[in-house]
Amino acid sequence: MRVGDCDGGALLHYPGTADGRGALFSGDVIQVVADRRWVSFMYSYPNLIPEHPATIARAVELVERYPFEVVYGGWWNRVVSTDAKAAVIRSAERYRRHIGH
Repeated sequence: MRVGDCDGGALLHYPGTADGRGALFSGDVIQVVADRRWVSFMYSYPNLIPEHPATIARAVELVERYPFEVVYGGWWNRVVSTDAKAAVIRSAERYRRHIGH
């Protein structure tokens, strides 16, 4: 599913993995960070430009309808291995609160 304003803003949901619990494969909009309880949202990960709040809201709206337990990030060894859907939602709420949106 396309998320952002560019072709790189894509997510793939695959229900047939993670022991049937489903997984989300993220490109660059949803980024798995060092603390695997959270994700971040980037417009340009290589340039460390954060994503626009409207795009984050759209990403959450899109993924909320899908069951997934795992998020595989766009970089090596970046995986949220449990409770990933909650991590995405919780992270979006934290981001909006932080920027006062």
